[in-house]
Amino acid sequence: MKRLTRLLSPLLIAALVLGSLPAVAASPQTDLVGTAEVLEASTIQQDRERIREVLAREDVQRQLTLQGVDADEVKSRVAALSDAEVSEMADRLDQMPAGASVVGALFAVFVILLVTDILGLTDVYPFTR
Repeated sequence: MKRLTRLLSPLLIAALVLGSLPAVAASPQTDLVGTAEVLEASTIQQDRERIREVLAREDVQRQLTLQGVDADEVKSRVAALSDAEVSEMADRLDQMPAGASVVGALFAVFVILLVTDILGLTDVYPFTR
């Protein structure tokens, strides 16, 4: 029995030590996600949702139709915006007065679509060719 204990004790100790090491140390390619990154991603997601809510309003939809812009195209363009563009657009929405938010939001969408059309990424406005 003592002989079996002497053989198994080092193996059990090694197994406990290796089992208690963090999994991150075993794979150096994985990075830990920091709190700041999680908060930033959450903020970006909230900004995207707020932009979608503004664009889903009936008066905004009516103005987009008057401008000759397809609502589905606008939705796909908003989904394709980078995080920096989403933050900038959300900041512009925050800075606008309460009554001017529709006009300002439409102007921001118009400018973004115009720039992407000039760069050749979209084909929304025929006058940019």
